[in-house]
Amino acid sequence: MVITTLARTLKSIGFENIDLEPEIHIQNIVASADLKTDLNLNAVALGLGLGLGLENIEYEPEQFPGLVYRIKVPKVVVLIFSSGKLVITGGKSPEECEEGARIVRMQLENMGLR
Repeated sequence: MVITTLARTLKSIGFENIDLEPEIHIQNIVASADLKTDLNLNAVALGLGLGLGLENIEYEPEQFPGLVYRIKVPKVVVLIFSSGKLVITGGKSPEECEEGARIVRMQLENMGLR
């Protein structure tokens, strides 16, 4: 495993307090998805903001080309782009990332935006 090789290398060059079998914890998975449709992010921001409250949505196209949508359960952040591409971050498992993408897809369908 790469982490074990790195630990051995560090120990061989003089780092003495290196655990050769470190415990590994998944902290953050980054996943991507494609809705295969173009999106009007102004309409998405308005629809999600009205339905969910603006505290979960960030959309400043002058600063960043994507809409940032923070989902509470599962606790993930979904970046939504006008190309229909999604980037899901913060998941602790692939299933959490998949659920985040499913939630976005369903909400867009419910608003008639997909």
